[in-house]
Amino acid sequence: MNPSQPIPGDSPLLVIDEADRYSRLRLIPWWRQERLAAARVLVVGAGALGNEVLKNLALLGVGQIHIVDFDRVEPSNLTRSVLFRSEDAGRPKAEVAAVRTRDLNPDVHVVSLQADVIHEVGLGLFLDADLVIGCLDNREARLWVNRQCWKTRTPWIDAGIQEIQGVVKVFVPPDSACYECAMTRRDFELLNLRYSCPLLRRDDLQQGKVPTTPTIASMIAALQVQEALKLLHGMPVAAGSAHVYNGVANRFYTTALPRRDDCLSHEEYPEPLALPLSHQATAAELLEAAGTTLEGPLWLHLERDLIVAWACPACGSRHRVMRPRSQLRQAEAVCPDCGGPAVPDSCSGLDQDDPMVATARLAELGVPAYDIVRVDGRDATGFFLLAGDRDAVGGRNSGGPQDRHPQRDASP
Repeated sequence: MNPSQPIPGDSPLLVIDEADRYSRLRLIPWWRQERLAAARVLVVGAGALGNEVLKNLALLGVGQIHIVDFDRVEPSNLTRSVLFRSEDAGRPKAEVAAVRTRDLNPDVHVVSLQADVIHEVGLGLFLDADLVIGCLDNREARLWVNRQCWKTRTPWIDAGIQEIQGVVKVFVPPDSACYECAMTRRDFELLNLRYSCPLLRRDDLQQGKVPTTPTIASMIAALQVQEALKLLHGMPVAAGSAHVYNGVANRFYTTALPRRDDCLSHEEYPEPLALPLSHQATAAELLEAAGTTLEGPLWLHLERDLIVAWACPACGSRHRVMRPRSQLRQAEAVCPDCGGPAVPDSCSGLDQDDPMVATARLAELGVPAYDIVRVDGRDATGFFLLAGDRDAVGGRNSGGPQDRHPQRDASP
């Protein structure tokens, strides 16, 4: 008898297709490979944790992965990063990780962005993602990712490792505790230490080099992806909690994080209106488009404070800058004319009558590609997706919100 045919009078046999790379996974009763194939995951950070996360996502057949990292491969990465090789030294981590992730599974579509998640990644990618996995090494980036995920109601999974210890935190907007909810006064003090009095980045404070092992990176990243699997399958997770592993004592415990109702991260954006504009459009073009739905006067809100110019109190000179505040270093606050200390002239938005509106491109104002921009009108506020950048960053092509996150509320 052909083993692929059911036995007469008996229940149909489960047939394993050995040509199907996911055949063993499909044996899990609740497994839905089609959900994973349709999923979009944004991975922020391609270091030790990011390498392991990407390896697991590829093996599982997650349909589309965006990798964001601004750094380059260094020799010290090779002891903890399974996707990097000696010959990759000096190449962008995101680019190398994308190539090796595709090698692991050609079914997976991978888009790499060598970018700073705070300044160069538009909110549209967070909106498109079914979930975000954070593989970051500093509070500032985590706090930014947390706020972006809350604005778009995108679940995200954070993790941190040190030596042979690690922690995984799961956040599901809008109801769970978030990353900022659990930040202590000391966390904020350490965050503020990175900036000088005029809120410019200090030069003498470098990112700490945290000692870690490949074993803890593998373990904690695996836990991150396992929580991601549950979210993508609509299974319950311990949202707003931290899973802590002490590798020295081999102890593991889970603790609920406190939720603060007054937390500044709990800002939610409504569904944005997609515009056929890119971040290379002028502010005037954006406000003209926004004016079709909002009554003026209009105000363009800038998510990242913009340093317009250096102003010198000593000689009265003024020099154009046009860069986000957090990208500027304290050493740059020097008058090029007299050499004295300069004061940053900043703004957090522009009204429609500002002279800069007519000529300044959104990119010059610190707006990244595929961002969601906010425009305040007389009686209402509008949110606009710069959909003209969608193809450039590999954004989702579907239209309505019902198509954007098919896995979020799905039941197993």
